[in-house]
Amino acid sequence: MDTIISPSILSADFANLQRDISCISDAGADWVHIDVMDGHFVPNITIGAPVVKSLRKITNMILDVHLMISEPNKYIDDFIDAGADIITFHYEAQSSLALEIIKKIKSKGILAGLSIKPMTPSYILKDFIPYLDMVLIMTVEPGFGGQKFMHECVSKIADVKEMARVFAKDNLYIQVDGGINDITAKICKKMGANSLVAGNYIFNNKDLKKAICSLRE
Repeated sequence: MDTIISPSILSADFANLQRDISCISDAGADWVHIDVMDGHFVPNITIGAPVVKSLRKITNMILDVHLMISEPNKYIDDFIDAGADIITFHYEAQSSLALEIIKKIKSKGILAGLSIKPMTPSYILKDFIPYLDMVLIMTVEPGFGGQKFMHECVSKIADVKEMARVFAKDNLYIQVDGGINDITAKICKKMGANSLVAGNYIFNNKDLKKAICSLRE
């Protein structure tokens, strides 16, 4: 599986999202990573379903929606209706309802992802792997862009890759988000990651295409 690059628009210019999404598309990005924060699950507030709906109108790129919110079950339908192609939510937000939420997302014909924070052990994912399309491993504390990559989280990538092997989930996306650049990307891919989220590294680079290509090298 080729490495999927999903630039996070958290680092884009919110006054020019259409322009910036067009730029990353032209530069070779695969998906658009949309960080949804509620100011409760994480200490920041970003965008909601209405913005996703607006973005759906101006791009054919895969909308990779990452819900960093406290009660994802309440908002799944809103983001599906808005045009999300992938919805990833956090295990820590509603652990007891995680499987129910995964099944609900998949029943709507889109991809379902489950994310874990840096302090959450990878073994909790085992029971969900057979139902998931993607696992998102956070290598920073969710909530803000520009944080330093946490190397202690890297072993989780290999753990998830092994779980995928055990369950014959060869098509599982193993995504990593947080502090991704040309150096940390190589570390993550070596451990088994096949999807990378990068914000500052891409959008703060004068040559978007070169930045994106460097994550695939």
